[in-house]
Amino acid sequence: MRIQDRISINADRKQVFGVFRDLENAAANISAITRLEVLEGPAQLNVGTKWRETRTMFGKEATEEMWVTGYEQDVSYVAEAESRGTHYRTEYRFTPVGNGTRVDLTFDGAPLTFGARVAGLVGALFVGAAKKALHQDLVDLKRTCEAA
Repeated sequence: MRIQDRISINADRKQVFGVFRDLENAAANISAITRLEVLEGPAQLNVGTKWRETRTMFGKEATEEMWVTGYEQDVSYVAEAESRGTHYRTEYRFTPVGNGTRVDLTFDGAPLTFGARVAGLVGALFVGAAKKALHQDLVDLKRTCEAA
């Protein structure tokens, strides 16, 4: 499964990148996150940072552990997770556009087990809901960036 989205934010790239990588304030900045605990590394994302995030998804709370595997200051970062037999990879890219910033998101989910492949067939019905949830994260972060 692959989901791609983008949003334009009326703030400079350095500021936008700083808000997106700020785990310490993520629960305040993203409406779906109810709790976040940094497990390893700094609360400002960097390669090796690992955290446990609890959020409301599809009306239920879900907790996942994620970690940063790619990072280029003010340009991009990659966060990955494994859950229920599926490997997830989310990449954020930050591009200056005029006086603002365009944020491109690419989310991939690849099944690792037979059970995850079977569940993926049913899960295809939830792609729209997942895309909506990821887009809401972008909207929430945009609001934070533009309010600063």
